Amino acid sequence: MALNKKSVDDFSAKGKRVLVRCDFNVPLKNGEITDETRIVAALPTIKKLMADGGKVILCSHLGKVKEGPNEKESLAPVAKALSEKLGKEVKFIADYNVTGQAATDAVAAMNEGDVILLQNTRFRMEEETKPAKAGEKFAEELAALCDDYVCDAFGSSHRAHASVSVVTKFVRAKGGNCAVGYLMQKEINFLGNAVENPVRPFVAILGGAKVADKLNVIDNLLEKADTLIIGGGMAFTFLKAQGYEIGNSLVDDEKIDYCKQMMDKAAKLGKKLLLPVDTTVAAGFPDPIDNPDIAVSVVDSNAIPSDKEGLDIGPKTAALYADAVKSAKTVVWNGPMGVFENPVLAKGTLSVAQALADSDATTIIGGGDSAAAVNQMGLGDKMSHISTGGGASLEFLEGKELPGVYAADDK
Repeated sequence: MALNKKSVDDFSAKGKRVLVRCDFNVPLKNGEITDETRIVAALPTIKKLMADGGKVILCSHLGKVKEGPNEKESLAPVAKALSEKLGKEVKFIADYNVTGQAATDAVAAMNEGDVILLQNTRFRMEEETKPAKAGEKFAEELAALCDDYVCDAFGSSHRAHASVSVVTKFVRAKGGNCAVGYLMQKEINFLGNAVENPVRPFVAILGGAKVADKLNVIDNLLEKADTLIIGGGMAFTFLKAQGYEIGNSLVDDEKIDYCKQMMDKAAKLGKKLLLPVDTTVAAGFPDPIDNPDIAVSVVDSNAIPSDKEGLDIGPKTAALYADAVKSAKTVVWNGPMGVFENPVLAKGTLSVAQALADSDATTIIGGGDSAAAVNQMGLGDKMSHISTGGGASLEFLEGKELPGVYAADDK
């Protein structure tokens, strides 16, 4: 995996038009942004380019845009938030065409240090259309607006979209730089190097619902990690593969043989593969999910009653997993240990989060639900790094080349 990429520190943006692909896919409620984390995360790169004297052109997608361009998925609220945070007007190009005459004219009128924000890139269907050629026209139009390109959208870097990777072909063809921003660089440093060159002992923790979502991650991490810990719904397929009764717990029957292969692989490689030794069970899944009145009991993982459903790891397992983290020097965690949205069923996830918070290791949270869990529990600031991309971080952990990373120039 080529990780030595050109960054915003490796070229001067002075007087240059720089297109920056950000991840402004923020949650909105009644037109108001409810969580500005992604906007704040983009600021260091934007400020650096402004300070250099660059003309900064920002672009991003927002939402899935299933019903065509619409005001509910416009980036107008993002432009307003950016203006407040930068202390300078960020001119918003409201044109649904994204790269039309309004954008061309606005870029032509820019002074050094100015910032503009283009409309939602997914308002152009070519942003994510296959075949690639359909996206090439849009990518070429984006490239025509700039001299250099910076990708700082790790959350989108696993998608070969026009504004993420295809655009680099056209920027490079005219001699421009294609670099990564500070946010992307941080992800590469932590996630990439944790997997490729970890300080040992290296412990990987995988949770979440389905084995199928993490097949290649399990396989790859067994090669790289010293200890692999399995929790969450996916643990029950492993328990069933050992011949245990799992009651009404979540199971992927098609993956039982795969789980047997992974347990055999761990044994052959001399790696520790830790599975739950006790389980918190209930009569069924909580409805609503956060219902605190759910009645639970703890049973050994090889004795789950046939009429019960496993919904969290038990206290003995939590202690076992916390103990494994204590001696680690690098820990990567992706996926909760149970139904963490429910206060009664969040104990396993909280205990793992607390073990990471108390650890001296480099602790990396792989986005998605794990990131939501540690932030919800107030432990986010105790982690070395929380990834901004759920799907992207999973693919990184699989050892895949991410298009948005791959497309940047090597140093």
